[in-house]
Amino acid sequence: MKNKITFTLNGEQHSVEVRANQTLLDLLRDQMGIKSPKKGCDRGDCGSCTVMLNGRSVRSCLILAPEVDGCSVTTLEGLMKDGIHIVQQVFHEKNAFQCGFCAPGIIISVVELLNRNPNPSRHDVQEAIAGNLCRCTGYESIIDGVLEAAERMRGVQ
Repeated sequence: MKNKITFTLNGEQHSVEVRANQTLLDLLRDQMGIKSPKKGCDRGDCGSCTVMLNGRSVRSCLILAPEVDGCSVTTLEGLMKDGIHIVQQVFHEKNAFQCGFCAPGIIISVVELLNRNPNPSRHDVQEAIAGNLCRCTGYESIIDGVLEAAERMRGVQ
């Protein structure tokens, strides 16, 4: 059985049919062609599928697609509508990532943090990305990049 839902994806309204047991991750990747959320653990542990749902970061593998009816979903593609996001730019400059598999989920988590706290402490950043596993970097370059991006967004640099 399929349900028809209407939701906003990256600023554009969509109406689609979804299965009752279909995850938001599968909807985004398989039906909507959105590839930034990655299927990692498929149980909410790794954060590679992180997207924003109504402005809050969530693990899209844990959200059922019918639950997003009437909601707004933002992915990395949505953050890049007007070009590369400042967080992405700083991460690129700082070589914050190696393989990049975790990057979209971490960027979404960081943007949510900076939207609600434009002057985060190192501890705030650590907490914000705690649910995003990165097996390559050791996190220091990511945390440093977030703090620099926050400064730039506040106009400090």
